[in-house]
Amino acid sequence: MQQRVERRNLAVQAAAKQGLLDPDGAPLAAFVDLDGLAESVSALHSAWPQPSLVRHAFAAKANPLVPVLRKLRELGMSCEVASPGELAQAHAAGFGGEEIVFDSPAKTRRELERALAEGVAINIDNFQELARIDDMLSQRPSSSNIGIRINPQHGSGSIESVSTASSMSKFGIALNDEGNRETLIEAYLSRPWLRWIHVHSGSQGVPLRLTAQGVAMIVGLAEEINEQAGHQQVTGIDVGGGLSVNFDSEHDSPRFHDHVAELMAAAPALFSGRYRVVTEFGRSLLAKNGFIAARVEYTKSAGGRRIAITHAGSQVAARTTLVPEAWKLRVAAYDQIGRPRLGMPIEQDIAGPCCFAGDLVARGRALPLLEQGDIVTLLDTGAYYFSAPYRYNSLPEPAVHGFELTEDGDVAFTLLRRAETVEEVVGR
Repeated sequence: MQQRVERRNLAVQAAAKQGLLDPDGAPLAAFVDLDGLAESVSALHSAWPQPSLVRHAFAAKANPLVPVLRKLRELGMSCEVASPGELAQAHAAGFGGEEIVFDSPAKTRRELERALAEGVAINIDNFQELARIDDMLSQRPSSSNIGIRINPQHGSGSIESVSTASSMSKFGIALNDEGNRETLIEAYLSRPWLRWIHVHSGSQGVPLRLTAQGVAMIVGLAEEINEQAGHQQVTGIDVGGGLSVNFDSEHDSPRFHDHVAELMAAAPALFSGRYRVVTEFGRSLLAKNGFIAARVEYTKSAGGRRIAITHAGSQVAARTTLVPEAWKLRVAAYDQIGRPRLGMPIEQDIAGPCCFAGDLVARGRALPLLEQGDIVTLLDTGAYYFSAPYRYNSLPEPAVHGFELTEDGDVAFTLLRRAETVEEVVGR
């Protein structure tokens, strides 16, 4: 944890010195801690027993930048995609079909044909998609691992909009709806090629025990299918991802080891050696290994409250500005040359550049008094923030830089995405 803070502080200072946060040319940029990313991937791999039976697929939606995906592949990850764009990005990063898992509730016939031809693993979302796959496989067999996504309907976490296993979730086949369990079992028993089963019952705000409960229900279904089949019909279980991130402090909690411990307690059969396992973590790998840095353009007061106007707002942090009670971010303050700003904390609003009143990334936040030209960093934003831009006010996308520490303790930057130009904004 402390090493991450030290790397971040060094990176901000080096970025300011090297002009990556130039007040005129580049007042906004995003950064990915590549050393921290390697540490997080290592923690994920070490948390799971029987590594030869487990494949970890990074959820590309969390950060689909091709150089980030390429780095993850170098670290031994596979890739989970949910659109033709993400599939193309995964291929551009070097992932082969056998290294990719395709999840989407709205796969077109063309997308399915391509995935089957390339040997991409497919998680079927509904009975109509199952019928479509039936038709395709009757014309041409495929090497793809194919499963059905099941919604265990165990309930929501604290953020309903990202809870995927509620009773009326749009994802997967609702396990407890009348007749569905029996229909699912028959679907597996009548299709020799249907060998996998999938569940994603977690996400931000969903407690570990609830996530484990959902996995246990699907493991139980797999055991029931195999018992009725009289052989190992289901050979693989995709347990999804959705490990929550602690946005309140530097601590990594819960940890991957905590997640595995809950799964062992709730679904011991998952670790029996009879099943291959796939995971699909995204946010928990990238969030704390990225931050957004922005120059303070102006400071002022309104109604007795200090306001710092910066270049980081809804265009890079839409969830935080639009739903602040659910997506609160930590903010750190630095002076003009990138040193941590010191001083008595004073309540301040940190505002973005967008033209609506709610474009605030922090409200009444106690920070050392910010001055014009200072640098504000939005922490824990490596997943979903700068990689999923909001096009409000036609603001250009900022550059994204990866950084690592050299043996001499210096910061080495790698450009992961160049800044969008105004001409490119006009073009799109």
